[in-house]
Amino acid sequence: MRTRAALAAGGALALVVGLSACTENTDGNSGIDPNRQSSGVIATDPKDSLGPAPEVPGAVKGGTLTILRETKISHLDPQRIYNFVGLNTAPLFARFLTTWKDDGKGKVTLVGDLAETPGVNVNNDCKVWEFKIKSGVKFEDGSPITSKEIAYGIARSFNPDLAGGPTYIQEWLADTAAFDTKWDFKANKTSLPPGLTTPDDKTLRFEFAKPHCDLPFAASLPSTAPLPPAKDTGVDLDAAPFASGPYKLTKNTAGVELVFEKNEHWDPATDPVRHQYPDKFVWQFGPDATAQTDRIITDGADAATLGWNGVATSRVAKVSADGTLKGRTLLEPTPSANRLTINTQRVTDLTVRQALNYAIDREGLIKTLGGDYVASPMTTLMPPSTLGFKSFDVYPAGKNGDIEKAKATLAGKTPELVLVISDDSGDQEIGTQLKNNLEKAGFKITVRTTPSDSKLDETKKKNNQWDLYLDSWAADWPSGAAILPVLFDGRNIKPEGNSNTSFINNDAINAEFDRVLGMDPAKQADEWAKIDERIMKELAPAVPLYADVAFYIHGTKVGGLYIDSIFGYPAFTRAFVKQ
Repeated sequence: MRTRAALAAGGALALVVGLSACTENTDGNSGIDPNRQSSGVIATDPKDSLGPAPEVPGAVKGGTLTILRETKISHLDPQRIYNFVGLNTAPLFARFLTTWKDDGKGKVTLVGDLAETPGVNVNNDCKVWEFKIKSGVKFEDGSPITSKEIAYGIARSFNPDLAGGPTYIQEWLADTAAFDTKWDFKANKTSLPPGLTTPDDKTLRFEFAKPHCDLPFAASLPSTAPLPPAKDTGVDLDAAPFASGPYKLTKNTAGVELVFEKNEHWDPATDPVRHQYPDKFVWQFGPDATAQTDRIITDGADAATLGWNGVATSRVAKVSADGTLKGRTLLEPTPSANRLTINTQRVTDLTVRQALNYAIDREGLIKTLGGDYVASPMTTLMPPSTLGFKSFDVYPAGKNGDIEKAKATLAGKTPELVLVISDDSGDQEIGTQLKNNLEKAGFKITVRTTPSDSKLDETKKKNNQWDLYLDSWAADWPSGAAILPVLFDGRNIKPEGNSNTSFINNDAINAEFDRVLGMDPAKQADEWAKIDERIMKELAPAVPLYADVAFYIHGTKVGGLYIDSIFGYPAFTRAFVKQ
């Protein structure tokens, strides 16, 4: 969420006050504070966007920080990055128009990264925005970064060959979800999309047909990373991105290892958030969560290592009970919300969707996942970290579901539903738990399995053949604007690639989205909470399940890591290796 007013010097504009960052614990053992408050501001003083970032207490230079992950990172091309591991790795080697100062405890401030401020709302109507680019920002070869290279980076995100990244800015510039048909990047590589201009090397200007007050937030995503046209290798940029951040990729052994080393042309005086403490960051792919956890518990050769896949479910009890490991763990609530999505094209009966909500056993599901060190129950579509969050439960059924209420709602019906899960072991366990749970209420559940690397794409297809599937969503910025319209505005449904995987298209709800998006952003927060409740009451397009809890373990020589407040994963901007 951001303000509509033009940004000016002098302080910061409060956006959030006293928002809960975590729901009640399942059993209170994890130690997460359910009353922790989040707060956020958008910087109005250009000094907030200056570097260098404050020194991290105890930080030293040197060493190699290793990160273990079971599978490779799908994209390193900034315009294609849109998963958590990519979003948290990208700041090592790429800079964006704006970025977040984050204390790791829920307090966030949006500042300029490549830009001098988080942007100027020229006419106070959110239709025209200007960003002034900092002096002294450079690429890994020492060439200067200007508005031209940032604009080109945004323009190349219109290329259909480079799909996968966020599409907010493209859709806003084109004023249509079919942005790549409105402006053809391949035929116009020497020009820019309509509405995007560079009046001079220091100025980047956006002009929209409709108000888009969230642009400074959207500009914090990797899609605004700069690139010189001469360095654009198309789909091959994934293997060798051109760095603008404090590190550059020096080795890429496909699917095995990535090595990032210091970029000598990065200037800390221009960067308000990043540091350059370790000599190297090394990603190693292959070990699963259990192997990662065991290696790091042992420490030794892995003393400067983080397990990206988190504490393995089978090791949660061991790690949480060992006081000697507490100082080597990260445990924080996250904004990542999980739901059982209902394909409303196939499950057209509202009472069936309501009965699913009454029947769900959240406590049983969370125990299957690994307990309250892993997940916290939710009954809302928006997670508690969202601006203006309001706790409600439209279908009160207790921790374990209300089977009798579900049966009464079904009124004798025995719906036959197909639940699709991925082929990894975790989903298999969840599928079994959900099937047993729902069949107690009278549902007949057929569990189908699909490869994990294709499940997301398949469920996003409008004509998919499944009734139920597990979905998750973490907003790109902490506002209902980046959650509810994205997931439930039916006017944007297309043949494939849908975020609205419930395939809801309700005229009244769509009109509410338009109404709230047109409001002064400072007044939107409470309205999103009202729409959240209304969607659940009137449409029941999903069953809210749980918010992820981040639980990670690292070696004794790792310092400066924190769980970022935007995405809920380990962040590396302050990381160092203890000597």
